[in-house]
Amino acid sequence: MRAGPSGLRLKEVARDAGVSHPTVLHHFGNREALVKAVIARSLAALHARLVEAIESSSGEEDQLASILDGAFHALASSGQGRVMLWLALEGQRIAASDVGLASVVTAAHGLRTKRRKKGPKPAREDTGFAVVLASLALLGFSVIGETLLENAGLAHDPAAQKRFRAWLAHLLVCHLDAPG
Repeated sequence: MRAGPSGLRLKEVARDAGVSHPTVLHHFGNREALVKAVIARSLAALHARLVEAIESSSGEEDQLASILDGAFHALASSGQGRVMLWLALEGQRIAASDVGLASVVTAAHGLRTKRRKKGPKPAREDTGFAVVLASLALLGFSVIGETLLENAGLAHDPAAQKRFRAWLAHLLVCHLDAPG
């Protein structure tokens, strides 16, 4: 989808799917609804995998780095991150009820609370901010990460993005494990 969601043609989608154009219209109504449905379905699946990974994790840094790697690859390899940014630039919103990032926050907060041995219970909002930060970093990196690293004078090998995700995992674990 080089032209972005606005370049998508339902006749082409129908042809590629092996169905008639009226069938696509019947199920989705228009191009915008089709794009939103595809993105919502993909994001719901991604968030379900994230929740499962977080819930089966002990919260160690290497596990978080692996979870971040998986989410990054889901956004980058499918072009999903690029489409999400196109939709945002076109003024399209994906409804929270279609996505489920709140379930990722809930799972992360549950793990954070379980890991907390002493001190006050951490604020769910703080955990939510950490999840949003990680989400923004992964989304941005799925589209322009290599360019950002190169422009910062940091990338001279293909593993730089993976090192960034490991660094981000370290930063998040240090923050989420810190008291107060």
